[in-house]
Amino acid sequence: MAPKSKSKSKAKAKTPKPSPSSSSKSSSSSSIFKPGTRVEVSSDDDGFRGSWFSGTVIRRAGADKFTVEYDNLLADERGKKKLREQLGFHQLRPLPPEEAGVEFKFGDEVDAFHNDGWWEGSITQELENGMFAVYFRGSKEQIEFTADQLRKHREWMNEKWVPPFAQQEQEENMVSDPNAKSDKTVKGKEVVATPNVTSDDKDVKGKGVMLTPNVSSDDEGKKVVLTPNIKSDETAEEFNFCEGMLVEVSNDEEGFQGAWFSATVVEVIGDDRFLIEYKTLLDDNSNLLREEADKWHIRPPPPATSENIKFSYLEEVDAMYNDGWWVGVISKVLGDSKYVVYFRSSNEEIEFPNSQLRPHLDWIGGKWVLASEVWLQPILR
Repeated sequence: MAPKSKSKSKAKAKTPKPSPSSSSKSSSSSSIFKPGTRVEVSSDDDGFRGSWFSGTVIRRAGADKFTVEYDNLLADERGKKKLREQLGFHQLRPLPPEEAGVEFKFGDEVDAFHNDGWWEGSITQELENGMFAVYFRGSKEQIEFTADQLRKHREWMNEKWVPPFAQQEQEENMVSDPNAKSDKTVKGKEVVATPNVTSDDKDVKGKGVMLTPNVSSDDEGKKVVLTPNIKSDETAEEFNFCEGMLVEVSNDEEGFQGAWFSATVVEVIGDDRFLIEYKTLLDDNSNLLREEADKWHIRPPPPATSENIKFSYLEEVDAMYNDGWWVGVISKVLGDSKYVVYFRSSNEEIEFPNSQLRPHLDWIGGKWVLASEVWLQPILR
């Protein structure tokens, strides 16, 4: 499931780097990764982002380095020797405990076992045969899986699983204040929205839909569907991009994964390709950059949201940085409407004001989908 490779030059864009006010993520070594420890390994290599492969720690190779032997990856084509690699501390995490009786539903963030590893995705369909369609954001593919090929997606943060496993949650509740009020409001909320298109909007599509779901504090696991105004002879799946339309464009190039840049469609080249002009990115001559983009890397601007929207701990967001929107996770909620956002791709944290954040949505099958968020009490630090 490797993303399609493309070569391009963007003069002003780059992977987010921490500002002086941002908190740095420590990569100091931990005693949990001793020789013989079962672990999962992530990779920054092209085509492997968002995946985890199981293995065993063989030895410590330095202050923050470990030699790991993979369970399923082989060193050569003959398949007689397991692959060993020297890996950084930030690429390792413990092997997650197995869970029995897990039920999956539309919108769940999951890991799917595929090509000898666990790949992060979102459930986009519950099929009648007991299978689930999973969409992979990195490769923009959708594949069907059985329930036993899936597991709930979790992050390893501050040496704890997020969201916690049942045993971990019980242990944390035992040491927490029994009189403290829970700050969780909605659990497993999914919002599905399509562009607001009227019969007169023949040349301008993809207008904003206000995301204002009506949910109360005891609403858990509910899906909110926003009804769009779409022409009767047009379905969301038939959404077409046209000249002059404002869009957002993504890129699989190294250092740009997880980012979307504003652009305008200049010309429709074919059914699947478009000439676009970026709003903020410049070419080598300081002109607005123009290039071709296919339909898998282009989408309408996401629906507009309230200006005073508040974000929750561990909520997935887009942060405006270096002229683009970069996907991240709220790792700290600060005062004065400020937040610290963790970027998985660069393993960094950066502080942002409310005005530079928006809820993260995915454009799947011609619809806006807000995947299940993790709403839970803050992890003890």
